[in-house]
Amino acid sequence: MKKKYRNGRLTFVAAIFVFLFAILILRYYSVSISVTYANYRMNYTRSTVEVDGGSGFIYDRNLVPLVNCSESYYTVAIDSPRNDELRNLAVDKSEFDRLLAENKPFKFETAAMVESDLYATSFKVLNRYGGTQLAQHLIGYRSQGVGVSGLEYAYNSMFNEVNGTSSVTYFTDGQGNILLGEGNEIVAAEEIKCGVVTTIDAEIQQICEDAAKEKGKGAVVVAEIATGDIVGMASFPSYSLDKLDIALSDSDCPLINRNLYSYNVGSVFKLVTACHALENGLGDFTYECTGTTDVCGKTFRCHNLGGHGLQNMSEAMTNSCNTYFIELSKNFEAAAFRETAYNLGFGHEIQLSSGVIGTAGNLPTKKELQLPAELANFSFGQGKLTATPLQILQLTCCIANNGQMPILRVIRGLTLDGKTVENEKKPQLAYAMDVEIAKELRRFMASAINNNIHSKAKPNNTIVCGKTSTAQTGRFDEAGEELYNGWITGFFPENRPKYAVTVLVEDGGYGNDAAAPIFREVVEGISRIKSK
Repeated sequence: MKKKYRNGRLTFVAAIFVFLFAILILRYYSVSISVTYANYRMNYTRSTVEVDGGSGFIYDRNLVPLVNCSESYYTVAIDSPRNDELRNLAVDKSEFDRLLAENKPFKFETAAMVESDLYATSFKVLNRYGGTQLAQHLIGYRSQGVGVSGLEYAYNSMFNEVNGTSSVTYFTDGQGNILLGEGNEIVAAEEIKCGVVTTIDAEIQQICEDAAKEKGKGAVVVAEIATGDIVGMASFPSYSLDKLDIALSDSDCPLINRNLYSYNVGSVFKLVTACHALENGLGDFTYECTGTTDVCGKTFRCHNLGGHGLQNMSEAMTNSCNTYFIELSKNFEAAAFRETAYNLGFGHEIQLSSGVIGTAGNLPTKKELQLPAELANFSFGQGKLTATPLQILQLTCCIANNGQMPILRVIRGLTLDGKTVENEKKPQLAYAMDVEIAKELRRFMASAINNNIHSKAKPNNTIVCGKTSTAQTGRFDEAGEELYNGWITGFFPENRPKYAVTVLVEDGGYGNDAAAPIFREVVEGISRIKSK
């Protein structure tokens, strides 16, 4: 009995050894096959087709996309029984035929998503720009994956970190034949949502661009008075991204953002002259305008050659009487007058983001203003003074905001999900003038529009305060007539100011004729949509 038990036990142990040995043999064979297969596959040629799905977003203040606003569909395909079907869906059938003839995997645009299989794989692609791109000068553009101007340039590195690229890889043999039995490898990019959130309001931006369309050369910029957030910024003329060569050779320079460039200012600067006078107790100054005045033997003329008669400061602002402000400036110490202008933002750059910087313009030096004629010109915004629309807008915000000057900004923050804003900073304000002086200047601006029967700036649905300019440029047209820059700057509503608007029409003529109608259209449009 013991011997029989022992033999059975030996048989069981032997069976286990045989079983384990069989497993080892099978494992060795499996590994061997895998290595052989891996080595075999390493000899394949990989043919990969990439589809760029887009880059990071640029949003408006309400997280409405300003880029990536439309979609296209691209399909990666190979020569297959589906050729006829795919050709019918191709946007460009001749391109499809050309790519198919190359006998390798290719991509082409389709009118819709294609049902994916081994022969064809479709991807949704975001179109970076539209045919009529909103806020084009602020956004700028990309070329060959690199930001060239505007926010595209400023945030180029961040946008390039966003991987929106999908791909399809096929395996081919040594002769380039696709090995269908090996299948394909598909890498689909994650949906893009992250990006930059601006302060732009897409609805207000559209209003600005519509108002400025076909108006020659110039700029329109709108800001929230309390925050300095730029909600609309248009430069005109605009340009088409698919016709950059034409834009580059255009003498009107449509590629530049005119909000960032400096121009002769004119009578808008009388607000600064009035501010300095009020600071120095000259608010009661009166002068009888006869149409001309003398400054050290040099005759300066008022635009009204017959004269305005006796003027106080409010009347002189309404009538835009040059000789009044020249006579007023004779009471100023030049260096102190210049300092007031400097404190109100003239002679300073305004940086909205990297590469989006408003120039400092030209603020005459103390030495230059020691010359009586230069001081006279400075008093009504002429001579060597130049400023950007941004600087004029910032001054207007300061007056409307009771002397608190907001630092203009165009970036609100960043977003990772397209729903929430991160890294948002609080608005910054700087004390620039006494509240009572600001209120007095507001009254002057109210009178300049509402007591002027000839004003073309009066909207139908709200009451505005503002000041126009007709600035000499020292340049002449072919007929020998001097060119003028037309300006207007103002705010609304009158009693509870919310928005400031500045309009420049370069070489446009009189401010009341060229700039005021654009201003009125912008104000009416904003008042209409914000009253809903």
